[in-house]
Amino acid sequence: MALQDRPIIKIKKPRFEIMLDIFGILSFLSIGAYCIYIWPSLPDRVPMHYDMSGNIDGWGGKGSILIMPIIGGLMWILLTILERFPHIHNYSGLTEENVERLYKNSRLLVNVMKNEMMIAFAYFTWKTIQDAFGNSINNGVWDLPIFLVVILGSLAFFIVRSFRLR
Repeated sequence: MALQDRPIIKIKKPRFEIMLDIFGILSFLSIGAYCIYIWPSLPDRVPMHYDMSGNIDGWGGKGSILIMPIIGGLMWILLTILERFPHIHNYSGLTEENVERLYKNSRLLVNVMKNEMMIAFAYFTWKTIQDAFGNSINNGVWDLPIFLVVILGSLAFFIVRSFRLR
């Protein structure tokens, strides 16, 4: 079905998606409040980059601690907008019969991904603040692989699910 032929369907947001949004927003607000609270005692130099082993290999000014929450917040807003227009998402095998099922699946995929990223960005910001104070939680070697497994696992789940819903 061509993009211009796709129906625009108003689909009510399920409670699960609302709960995920609340959790994502709370993660963002929590890390924002934590940054504001900790700001006066934050060192002038904070970690900005980690190598593959989780060791700090780049430093920056304390303002750089705000980069992840700002990027996360902007991504959350943009993905929330994208989530509202499932008819423009990319589909394979879209028909009149399965359009609503695939729209719901695609919208849920975007919702899950945006909130997983928001939670991860909040965690990475918190961890960076801990590292700035010398309170390293772990060496961080598992942070990126876990993040990638969660994000790519969610993506794979929803792609497989879309083929089953066709």
